[in-house]
Amino acid sequence: MDTIAVLIINVLNIFSFALLGRAILSWFDPAGRWPISRILADVTEPVIAPIRRVVPPVGMIDLSFIVAFLLVRVLQTLLARALLG
Repeated sequence: MDTIAVLIINVLNIFSFALLGRAILSWFDPAGRWPISRILADVTEPVIAPIRRVVPPVGMIDLSFIVAFLLVRVLQTLLARALLG
């Protein structure tokens, strides 16, 4: 059970880095033309898109990324506490 818990927590950690990478790359490649930008968008969009439908942008700032990042980190912390004690 501990191995599965560690695997899930690590996957969530990698996903957090993918979200951060997407946010940082959006400053340098806003059109998403680079292959790494497209890969990160494909990986993270299934989580961000539903949040984007609920959380409206504030001016030019898309808050859905921040909400998604916080949700993933909270889920990671809760799972770590529940599964690893």
